[in-house]
Amino acid sequence: MRIKEQRVLRGPNLYAETPCLLAEIDAAGGPGMLPDLHERLLALLPALPTGAAKGLASGASIDQAIEPVAMHLQTEAGAPAGFSHTVASQGGQYHIACGYECEQVAALALATTVELLNALVRGEQYPMAEALERLRAAAARHAIGTSTAAVLAAAQRRGIPSMRLLDQANLFQLGWGSRQKRLQATITGATNAIAVGIARNKQLTKTLLEQAGVPVPAGATVDSLEDALRVARQLGGIVTVKPLDANQGKGVTTTCGTPDQVERAWEHARGYGPRVIVEEYLAGRDYRVLVTGTRVAAASWRRPPFVTGDGRHSVRELVECENRNPARGDGHTKVLTRIALDELAVHTLAAQGYSADCVPAAGVDVQLRGNANLSTGGTAEDVTDLLPDETRELCVRAARTIGLDVAGIDIVCEDIARPLREQHGGIIEVNAAPGIRMHQYPSHGKPRNAGAAIVEQMFGEDDGRIPVIGVSGSTGATTTTLLIGHAARMAGMRTGMTTADGVYISGNRTMQGDCTGYRCARSVLASPEVDIAVLETGHDGVLQHGLAFDRCDVAVVLNVADDGEARLQAVVARGASRAVVLNAEDDRCVAMAADLKERIEVLYVSLDAENPVLLRHLEGGGRGAYLLDHTLVIADGMRHKALIDAHQMRISAGGVARHLLASALAATCALAASGFGDLEIRDALRSFTWDSMAAAPCSNASDAHGVSTGAAMDS
Repeated sequence: MRIKEQRVLRGPNLYAETPCLLAEIDAAGGPGMLPDLHERLLALLPALPTGAAKGLASGASIDQAIEPVAMHLQTEAGAPAGFSHTVASQGGQYHIACGYECEQVAALALATTVELLNALVRGEQYPMAEALERLRAAAARHAIGTSTAAVLAAAQRRGIPSMRLLDQANLFQLGWGSRQKRLQATITGATNAIAVGIARNKQLTKTLLEQAGVPVPAGATVDSLEDALRVARQLGGIVTVKPLDANQGKGVTTTCGTPDQVERAWEHARGYGPRVIVEEYLAGRDYRVLVTGTRVAAASWRRPPFVTGDGRHSVRELVECENRNPARGDGHTKVLTRIALDELAVHTLAAQGYSADCVPAAGVDVQLRGNANLSTGGTAEDVTDLLPDETRELCVRAARTIGLDVAGIDIVCEDIARPLREQHGGIIEVNAAPGIRMHQYPSHGKPRNAGAAIVEQMFGEDDGRIPVIGVSGSTGATTTTLLIGHAARMAGMRTGMTTADGVYISGNRTMQGDCTGYRCARSVLASPEVDIAVLETGHDGVLQHGLAFDRCDVAVVLNVADDGEARLQAVVARGASRAVVLNAEDDRCVAMAADLKERIEVLYVSLDAENPVLLRHLEGGGRGAYLLDHTLVIADGMRHKALIDAHQMRISAGGVARHLLASALAATCALAASGFGDLEIRDALRSFTWDSMAAAPCSNASDAHGVSTGAAMDS
């Protein structure tokens, strides 16, 4: 058994509306049934879902195990998928489509499945533990951070499209074209770079906040241990020591009351940067307030990592037990982070009279860190509803003083429900790129949709979408695309187009050659210069990678060569969210109308004014366009309006180039469905020519018709 071919379908495709991995498996000459297949698989994968296990126990062949095992391995890796589908063909060939959360994990899971089943056939032992470790490592390597995932999920719920710009980084584009925004973790494209720099410099942050009337702890930045000890003496009492520009609580020691403690804290902080802050220790609890724009979105009480004694287990054993909590993981991959029993934890334990091997009494909480960051194993409790208006106003002012659109405000005080100045509380830090998992998934209290608050700050009421028109057909698609794009440019819209001739952005050809596939369409949707996208979508592109968009406003299917092509072009039609333009003279096109989503308008076009499909549609109140005595007519139910004489169209060759007139009819309906008026459509049809685009850098290329292309307006 082997994988003959494998490809990733990143958009809607033949098998699903969501991305999937498609593989062709050659199982010809395989062993067929293995009597003990069910038992041997369960021995290796005891958590295999009951339904799959029962199916295999009832006498399934080894080929039938590929799909359920591959799906289960994705789940074991921590990246579960939503669906799978197997199609058997002749001669032991199988096409398997597996949904995925992470495409790299899906590919590795399928390869592992084939290795595993081949080993079972040969009667060999398979190193399942090592394979699972590889899968989990791949899932962790390609995982989207918890905070980023919360923002993306909120965007998805609002219908805002997204795409990952780099496989190895949490850098995303939300929205298409000129209405796009960028996101990395919780830093948005609007986040001020200077503000991020200020937030990293804790002393500068404190100075600006103090000038703005925000309460902050007294302190100073020092470059030597001698200066650190001097500032600690001047402040008197307990001090906090931390690096000047670290984050996530790295290098922070909160309660230093003796010179020895200050020295240890100094050495610890110096491991994260050359300059160190020594500041007044504010007594009380550690709180984090999330500010998005001009409002407080959430607030949490952050508790340092701790374990609770049971009178039987040591601190070390209690930490190991807590770290087995499935909610805890490494870094930011899970809701909580594993607790480190490191040197700082040892010092924190010693301050409480414990060591790692001590057995705390039952019910006693033992703290393992001075700071309460979730990244060091802390937990959080929601306190959003407790914040007084005065504290909310101070937090918003702090974020605006630094210049951040999304900020995490760290507060220390005894009681967050009371105004800060009443209790000698203060703001100790303002953080750019704040983590939001504490608000999304608090250990106690009400979860807050922090991701949605960030999306609202980024987009307001907008959905981030530009109009998208998908055009497909065995002939005439390039002409139709260019006609639609020309009309949009005449209306003052910056237009992005993909065609069989190249990619055009605002009339300039940016890529040359057949650009009707996934990647070229994505380049248009990623361009901030595009107000409307008109995407010629080849059936081969749909076959290889799926659609480049999750949905388009209007889809156009001009004609179909055969049944196989019809299935692929139907994917384009099903992707429409507003309207589909179909050729009434092509039976395969007409059949697509039956598979559209509810409330999707169908517009029919025909060169034959007496076409029965068109006539029935118009009699039923539908819209369409047809040719009558060299006149293009647009119809809306019983209203039929002469749009333009074909002789007035420069590309119609005196009205005899019927294939071009068919494209003009399709473009007319697509424009009408997109909200263009009759006059705008008429002017575009009249002025469109095959002259070279003056601004196109690659103007010597030829399109599918064998002539140089261009859309030029009348002078």
